[in-house]
Amino acid sequence: MRKIGNGSKMADKIFRVATGVCASSPVLFLLAVALIILVQSIPSIRLMGWHFITTINWNIGNTYGAMVTHNGVSAPVGATYGALPFIVGTLAASIIALIIAIPISIFTAIILAYKVRGVIKTVLSIVVELLAGIPSVVIGLWGIMVLVPWVAHSFGPFLTVLGGIIPFFKGPVGSGMGLLTSGLVLALMVIPIITATARDLLQQVPTLYQEGGIGLGMTSWEVVRLICLPYVKDGLIGGIALGWGRALGETMAVLMVSGSAINYLPHNIYSPISTMAAVIADQLDSAQTDASHMAIHAIAELALVLMVLTLVTNLLARLLIRRKRGRGRSAVGVKA
Repeated sequence: MRKIGNGSKMADKIFRVATGVCASSPVLFLLAVALIILVQSIPSIRLMGWHFITTINWNIGNTYGAMVTHNGVSAPVGATYGALPFIVGTLAASIIALIIAIPISIFTAIILAYKVRGVIKTVLSIVVELLAGIPSVVIGLWGIMVLVPWVAHSFGPFLTVLGGIIPFFKGPVGSGMGLLTSGLVLALMVIPIITATARDLLQQVPTLYQEGGIGLGMTSWEVVRLICLPYVKDGLIGGIALGWGRALGETMAVLMVSGSAINYLPHNIYSPISTMAAVIADQLDSAQTDASHMAIHAIAELALVLMVLTLVTNLLARLLIRRKRGRGRSAVGVKA
């Protein structure tokens, strides 16, 4: 046997240290970002308390006037910061995006995985991946030029017909900028993520399982529905959670088509909205005029809420996956 020299031992130590640093860097980076945002949020938390997430009004106050002190922190006269409209807008737009994106993504992934071959499959896969790489500002501009007029003059009036069944679809439609357009833009950005994930998962289903279903007389749809999709359901939930995280944090595209509504809760699917990420980008310039920096602290708290919401979404997805795995193992044990 060849003896391990000092040089090899040193290289092994360097390798262990390097891999340890690289493996821990994502966690350390996440903790650093969270800590900085939390520290910057403390003055706003002391000023508003829990009212921050239940108040509708967002007003940076008179930034050129006298300051008032509340709970030991200084803020401009008339300053109040309420994140409720932005939380509602973020959740509503992302839910609409998922409702649209999930079925489209899954069926597209099924086609790419099982129904097309050769050049067609390669071209379609490249198109899906390229769609994921389009800058959000380009999609936002396309949304202004195409989606906004279409929603205002065609799709929106069509949906108002369903207002008697679904009250949220009642008019007026407005200018086309609002919740529905934001949801459509987010769906366009989420579809490539879920599609690529679902395609890769479906391609990992053992061929023997599919052939067994066909041998039992199942149709192609039954094989996909009863064998393939249940086989990849855990990974599919993770892919959907990943897409939802993208929808929650999208900024520029939503800012361009949402209508940038402040101090306003949406009353129908066409109402102007603003999301947490969009309002951070929109209000940052005006917040910097606040000599007390309280507006900056309020924006930091809004970023903290968005970060927590995204982390909770991913944790819930992981818990759901583990719960389904546990049920599956229990069912196997009972049958055995």
